[in-house]
Amino acid sequence: MSKRLRSSEVCADCSGPDPSWASVNRGTFICDECCSVHRSLGRHISQVRHLKHTPWPPTLLQMVETLYNNGANSIWEHSLLDPASIMSGRRKANPQDKVHPNKAEFIRAKYQMLAFVHRLPCRDDDSVTAKDLSKQLHSSVRTGNLETCLRLLSLGAQANFFHPEKGNTPLHVASKAGQILQAELLAVYGADPGTQDSSGKTPADYARQGGHHELAERLVEIQYELTDRLAFYLCGRKPDHKNGQHFIIPQMADSSLDLSELAKAAKKKLQSLSNHLFEELAMDVYDEVDRRETDAVWLATQNHSTLVTETTVVPFLPVNPEYSSTRNQGRQKLARFNAHEFATLVIDILSDAKRRQQGSPLSSSKDNVELILKTINNQHSIESQDNDQPDYDSVASDEDTDLEAAASKANRQKSLDSDLSDGPVTVQEFMEVKNALVASEAKIQQLMKVNNNLSDELRIMQKKLLGKDAN
Repeated sequence: MSKRLRSSEVCADCSGPDPSWASVNRGTFICDECCSVHRSLGRHISQVRHLKHTPWPPTLLQMVETLYNNGANSIWEHSLLDPASIMSGRRKANPQDKVHPNKAEFIRAKYQMLAFVHRLPCRDDDSVTAKDLSKQLHSSVRTGNLETCLRLLSLGAQANFFHPEKGNTPLHVASKAGQILQAELLAVYGADPGTQDSSGKTPADYARQGGHHELAERLVEIQYELTDRLAFYLCGRKPDHKNGQHFIIPQMADSSLDLSELAKAAKKKLQSLSNHLFEELAMDVYDEVDRRETDAVWLATQNHSTLVTETTVVPFLPVNPEYSSTRNQGRQKLARFNAHEFATLVIDILSDAKRRQQGSPLSSSKDNVELILKTINNQHSIESQDNDQPDYDSVASDEDTDLEAAASKANRQKSLDSDLSDGPVTVQEFMEVKNALVASEAKIQQLMKVNNNLSDELRIMQKKLLGKDAN
C-alpha cells in the first residue's frame, strides 16, 4: 500500500473523511457508507476494492491514485460544478445524510444514470460519435493523461476499438509507448490483452520490443486475471506466469474416485458449451467470487454498529440490464451454492478453461445466452428449500421484506464460510447432498402446486359469495 492516504482525502460522493474503499473504474475513493451503495449497483457500474484489506497489483492502485489526485471525480460531477446547479437546488450528498434514500439516490444518479456527466451535442448517428471518441482514445493513450482517457471512456469510447487505418487497438498503442497506467485503465474497461493487430502482434509483444518488461508481464497477468482469481479464491496461490505456468487446478478430496453418471453428465454439459457461452459462465462465476470476497472484507472491516444493517448487504449479484433476465436469474442462483458446491463449479471451470486454451482459441460466436441458466441448473445448482422466494429483481431492491432480510443474513454467513478450511468434500458426499436437495425441491414444487389449486378454489368461492351479495 502506498503512502497516499492523507487526512485531506475525502469520499468522492459525500465528502466524508478518510475513505477506505476505491471505485476502480471510476477513479474515486469512497467511504464505508457510500461503498455499501456502490456494491448494490453491481460491478458493471462500480468495481470496489478495499484500500488496505484487498490485495492490489501495484500499478492498478497507482492508476486509481493518479485519477483521484487529478480530479477524476469532476468527470462524474461535471454539471454539479456549475454555479447554476446550486441555484437550482441540485447538490451532492454530505456526510450527515442518511444512506437511504439520500446517499443512495445521489450515487445512483451519479454513476448509474450519469446524470451529471458532460453531454456531447446530440447527433443523428450515435455510432459515428462512438467511433470518433474511440479514435480520440486511440491517440490519447500514448500520453500519461489518464483523466482525458477516462473522460472519453465515460462518453462512450470503446477500449477494444480496432482502428481501421492503424490496424491496432488503444492497448497496442499504450503498450508500445510504455504507458502502463493507461494499459491498466483500458483493461479495467474491457480491453483484451490477447488481441492481435494487423501484423499478428499482441500488446505484450510491443511492450517487450520496447523494453517495457514490467508492462509486458502485467499484460500477461491481466490476460489470465479471471482464472488466476478463481484459483486464488480456492487455494490462495496464483500461477507462475514468468515460468510458463498459466493455470492452477485445485483438487478436491477423493478426486480419484469414479464420478457418478450424473456428475459425468454435468461435466460433459459444461464441456459442450460453445466458447462464447463458456466465457460468459466463467465471467458470472468471477463476479460471484468478487461478491463473496468483498462481502467478507466488508463484514470484517465494519464495527458492527448501526452501519451494518440489512440495507447495506448485497446477498446476490445485482442485476445487469445488459444481460437477459434468464442470465440474471442464473447469476442470482450462484449465491445459493455452499462452499463445496461452489468450489466444485470453480474447479470444473478452471479445468475446462485450461483444456480450451490448449486446444483451440476462444471463439466469439453469438449463441443463445439463455442456455447459461440450463448449464448452471443442470451442472451444479442446488436450489435452496425456500423456492417461493421472490424473483431476483425484488430481492435486489431496497424494499427488502423481513423474509428477504433473513435470507440476507444466511447468505452473508455463507459468504464468510466460503473457504475450504472445513475440509474437502468427497464426490459421494456432494452427490448425496445434491440428490437429497433435488428431492426436497420436488416436494416443495408439489406443495406449491397444491397451494395454487387451493388459491384458485378460494377465488371461485369469493366470486360466488360476491355474486350472492349483489343479488
